[in-house]
Amino acid sequence: MATATTIPTAPQNSFYKGVLRGRRKAPTPTLFPDVPVQRDSGPDALLPPGSRPERVGIARLASSSPLADAKRGTEYFLLPVRSILNHCDSDRVPFSWTVNPYRGCEFGCQYCYARYTHEYMELDSADFEKKIYIKQNAGPLAGRDLGMEKVQGEHIAIGTATDPYQPAEREFGTTRAILEQMAERRGLSVSITTKSNQVVRDLDLLLRIAAHSTIHVNLSITTLRPRLARMLEPRAPRPDLRLEAVRELRKAGIAAGVFAMPVLPGLTDAEADLDALARASRDAGAQWFAARVLYLMPSAQKQFLPFLYSKFPKLARRYREWFSRSNYAPEAYQREISERVAGLRKKYNLGKLPIEPAQAREHTSQLNLGLEFTPAAQGPPRLSGE
Repeated sequence: MATATTIPTAPQNSFYKGVLRGRRKAPTPTLFPDVPVQRDSGPDALLPPGSRPERVGIARLASSSPLADAKRGTEYFLLPVRSILNHCDSDRVPFSWTVNPYRGCEFGCQYCYARYTHEYMELDSADFEKKIYIKQNAGPLAGRDLGMEKVQGEHIAIGTATDPYQPAEREFGTTRAILEQMAERRGLSVSITTKSNQVVRDLDLLLRIAAHSTIHVNLSITTLRPRLARMLEPRAPRPDLRLEAVRELRKAGIAAGVFAMPVLPGLTDAEADLDALARASRDAGAQWFAARVLYLMPSAQKQFLPFLYSKFPKLARRYREWFSRSNYAPEAYQREISERVAGLRKKYNLGKLPIEPAQAREHTSQLNLGLEFTPAAQGPPRLSGE
């Protein structure tokens, strides 16, 4: 039988009613590039001739993508794509275009909502961190896409589904190739969201982009506790390294802030923990501090719930109760977290989100990006091509 991992603080709110009875009340409650190609080595390579399933669209491309490399228990495939910029047609987010240089993410965050994107390629969501697809010819395609008239004046968000600075970037340089094209343009509005301090590697390009366009960087940090972070985000850089990246970006003059995302009920939502994260963000020079409660789609539940049953079994039962009814946590809990984070922003003089000229049209209410409380009936924005 699994043994529960000790939780740092013993929360006393509704999330834990009837769960942790008999424990002492805690003082702080919680709320809840050019790559050699190996032919015939894609995911279907081992199937007998004539038995491969008929696939279409991105699933067909993925099934025939050649293997480029394999290491650390991960396979890397070269994925031919028609474009690098993907249109986002949701009116709930303040951007129209997204860029995800990779499909799949080696960081392997237990809770990652984007696992569903592998299912589009008829792969199991469990392969999300084991089969990484590198978009081919990213630089030239980005250069062509950025020249389209319909892109002009619109915000481009990099890293909305998979991390642009995951380990694959060190070897394939897809993100850098895209940024090189952006550095040649004027008048762009760009943001980067990442869990990796590797973003500072591209400071030279960020500064070139900032000279003629607007750009900001969001460092995603769920907790300052290194042991918990390693459990939740097995291959992501340590939280202190991400904060140091914020410090380096700000020192260089690049706009940067912290996304406390997602807030995990019973794990990262303690008042003291969120306070410490907001304070550390302020001390690192962050200009904003935003948060969003966990959004748990069925594909993510297949990974996250077994993890909880193994490490935090008492929490797992309540998670199953909450997320079997909806992909969202209860509205009252979302409001409580939203109010708590708003108080921390005020306490540490942190902004909510950067507002750039391209975003400031009529999207004031949409700048939440789901970072604060939103009705549970809403789903994530659908990103075409992702």
